[in-house]
Amino acid sequence: MDPLSLFVLILLALIVLTVLYAISSYNALVKLRNQFKNAFSQIDVQLKRRYDLIPNLVETAKAYMTHERETLEAVITARNQAAASVKQAAAAPGEARAMAQLAGAENVLSGALGRLFALAEAYPDLKANQNMMQLSEEITSTENRVAFARQAFNDSVTGYNTSCELFPASIIAGYFGFKQASLLDIKEAEREAPRVSFAKG
Repeated sequence: MDPLSLFVLILLALIVLTVLYAISSYNALVKLRNQFKNAFSQIDVQLKRRYDLIPNLVETAKAYMTHERETLEAVITARNQAAASVKQAAAAPGEARAMAQLAGAENVLSGALGRLFALAEAYPDLKANQNMMQLSEEITSTENRVAFARQAFNDSVTGYNTSCELFPASIIAGYFGFKQASLLDIKEAEREAPRVSFAKG
């Protein structure tokens, strides 16, 4: 085989390998992007469950906490803002502004719920109310599920971002517009579900 033919074969082989690598990298990035979007849908499900529980909690508390109207209204307002934020985030999982708005709204809601539970301690009949105890337990359980789903989402986003940054896949990511995704970052102090005992006694 003459040198020119050998050169052409090597060149064609390199082109084929490059195209196959590009296709493989593109498909891997699509798969990772879809994984973190799916992981966000699990957060969405748990947050909606939490938002559905809050009005029942407020209604139960309202019967006992007649002088705490401002606190009860703050919880409902924070809940509505968080519900709107999760809708925006669900439309663009990983988008920096949407993730920041959702984290901020969740922090406000956690703070409002924390104040509600703290005030509830001053109302023995409310603390002893079976419905209040059950709702508090369900909200705490949902908070744990949200934390687990958020960790899975953040792990998926980290894997995707790492793949977008690694060379030479970063060239494919840049060329096809794969942008870095943002983590859902909630401050440690506000991340924990309120721990309030509604046990009788």
